[in-house]
Amino acid sequence: MRKIQIVNRIADETGLTKVKAEEAVDTILEQVKEGLRQGESVILRRFGSFQVREKRARIGRNPKTGEEADIPARRVVRFKCGKYFREAVNGKRV
Repeated sequence: MRKIQIVNRIADETGLTKVKAEEAVDTILEQVKEGLRQGESVILRRFGSFQVREKRARIGRNPKTGEEADIPARRVVRFKCGKYFREAVNGKRV
């Protein structure tokens, strides 16, 4: 599913215009990104949580050539789905 499909469904279900629905989706996504950018966890009850994790710098290996390569430290986002979300995906609940 793509963002435009989400926008269309929200517009259909809520009676909002597609422009307003897109603004709402964009605002939600921006708030999630901003929270993660600041290192905060974003918890959406009954859906899941997003957390920023720090990965340390390390030395990796190029699988083609076998050469060592430096992998710099970085931040990654981890998503952990909630119980109700997991059950809905598995068809146990709606």
